[in-house]
Amino acid sequence: MSAEPRINDRIRVPEVRLVGPSGEQVGIVPLAKALELAQEYDLDLVEVAANARPPVCKLMDYGKFKYESAMKAREARKNQAHTVIKEMKLRPKIDPHDYETKKGHVERFLKQGDKVKITIMFRGREQSRPELGFRLLKRLSEDVQELGFVESSPKQDGRNMIMVLGPHKKKTEAMAEAREAQAARKDARRGYEQGTAPAEGGAEAEETVVEETVATPAATPADEG
Repeated sequence: MSAEPRINDRIRVPEVRLVGPSGEQVGIVPLAKALELAQEYDLDLVEVAANARPPVCKLMDYGKFKYESAMKAREARKNQAHTVIKEMKLRPKIDPHDYETKKGHVERFLKQGDKVKITIMFRGREQSRPELGFRLLKRLSEDVQELGFVESSPKQDGRNMIMVLGPHKKKTEAMAEAREAQAARKDARRGYEQGTAPAEGGAEAEETVVEETVATPAATPADEG
């Protein structure tokens, strides 16, 4: 977090380059004169460029400026969603059951709007068979192509081969869908508690959507075994 700028009597320099309330350039004036103008305008003298020679100061309502800046930062944070990179590790000779399980994790991550780093781990003689890794990564990317795309093509990195999948859906969209799904689940639960029978197949359909879209905590990256 950046330090608060110096204002009014906290400014300790002989002269400043003054900027007026509307952004007009007043020029270099003694500090006493700048403080006098601030009082006349009923504004604050705020040091906006401390490292300049002389420092640049502006006449403004500092309290209003801080409030507006805080509101803009809050709104920006509200609309911002951080894309998380999950990691999934596989062996080149993974058995069908494990493959389906890990593919399910990858699909869930992509639905949440997160990127997924796929790592194929080679051991011993497997290192001489990189085509096994390429084939597995190609298969996985094709199996999840409706949810994501290959953002970074497979690359050999020592004993590992790495590929990155990116989601088609933006994180903000995934979060919005998750909220809608949670609301739908709450409505369905209230209906059951009140003894209202859901439409045929309705409860099952809603539960399925919830399971697919509700974001799970990004705790520990999923790993083999």
